[in-house]
Amino acid sequence: MTDHKPATPLLAGVICYVIWGFVPLIFQAMDRLGMGSWEILAHRSMWGAPTALLFVLMARQGNQVPAVFRNPRLLAGLLVSALLIGANWALYVWAVNSGRVLETSLGYYLTPLLNMAAGVVFFRETLNPIAIAAMILAAIGVAVQAVAVGHLPWVSLVLAVSFGGYGIVRKQIAADAQTGLFIECLILAVPGLVYALWLSSIGKAHFGLTPTDTLWLLAAGPITAVPLVLFSWAARRIPLSTIGFLQFIGPTIAFAIGVAEGETFTPLRALSFVFIWGGAGVYAFGAWRRMRRVSSVIETVDP
Repeated sequence: MTDHKPATPLLAGVICYVIWGFVPLIFQAMDRLGMGSWEILAHRSMWGAPTALLFVLMARQGNQVPAVFRNPRLLAGLLVSALLIGANWALYVWAVNSGRVLETSLGYYLTPLLNMAAGVVFFRETLNPIAIAAMILAAIGVAVQAVAVGHLPWVSLVLAVSFGGYGIVRKQIAADAQTGLFIECLILAVPGLVYALWLSSIGKAHFGLTPTDTLWLLAAGPITAVPLVLFSWAARRIPLSTIGFLQFIGPTIAFAIGVAEGETFTPLRALSFVFIWGGAGVYAFGAWRRMRRVSSVIETVDP
C-alpha cells in the first residue's frame, strides 16, 4: 500500500459526498432529454461495470473476480447487495425526477440513524443515551413529515432502508470494495442490457440518438462508480466518527436543491426537518465524543 497524506482520505470522503449531493441535478438534466428512470438505471449499471473494472485493475485485484465466481456463498451475498443498491438507485432516480428531492434528502439523513437501530437488531449492539435521543428525534421528524405531506414518507424510508441494508450486507461480504462493486454492476447490467435492447427495438432508446444523449448515458457509469469507490477507499482510512460527520454533506446539498427548485416546503414540513437535523446533530455529537475518547486512549497508551 502506498503512503498517503492524512488529509487525502478525508478529501476523498468529502468529494464523494459532494458528488452524491449534486447528483439530482445530473439525473434531472437527463430527464429533460426524455430519458426515463429505468433507462437511466439500465445505463448506470451497464457503464458502471467497466468503470468499476478499471478501479479493480488499478488496485491490482483482478485475481479476486474469478475467485468470487468460484464461491457460491460470496456470489449470493453480492447478488443480495446488488438487488438492494439497484432498488435504491431506481427509486432515487425516479424520486429526484418526480419533484421529490426533499424526500430523498430526508431519507439519507435517516440512514445513519437507521443503521444504529440495525446494529441493535442484527448485531446486538447497545445504545447509549445520546444514540437513543438521536433516534427519538428522528422518529418525531418522520411522524411530523407524515402529517405535513399527508402520508408516510415512504420514499425516504425505502431509500434509508435499502441503502442501510446494502451497507449491512456488504459489511458481511469478504470482497474488496472495487471487486464487490464490479460484480454488483455486472449482475445489474444483465437486466439493464436487456431493457436497453428492448427500448432500442421499439425505437425509444436514447443511446445513439444524439451525441449529447449518448454522452449523458455513458457518464451515468462513472457518476455511479466513482463516488462509491471514493467512499469505500476513504472509509477504510479515516475514523467512522469522521464518516459520521461527512455523510450529512450529501443530503444537505440535496435539501438546498429541493428548496431552490420550489418543492413544497410548508412550516410543518420545515418543523419535521428541524427534528431530523436535531437527530443528525445529536448523532454527530456522539460521533465527536467517541472520536475524542479514542484519541485520548491512544495518547495515553503511546509513549
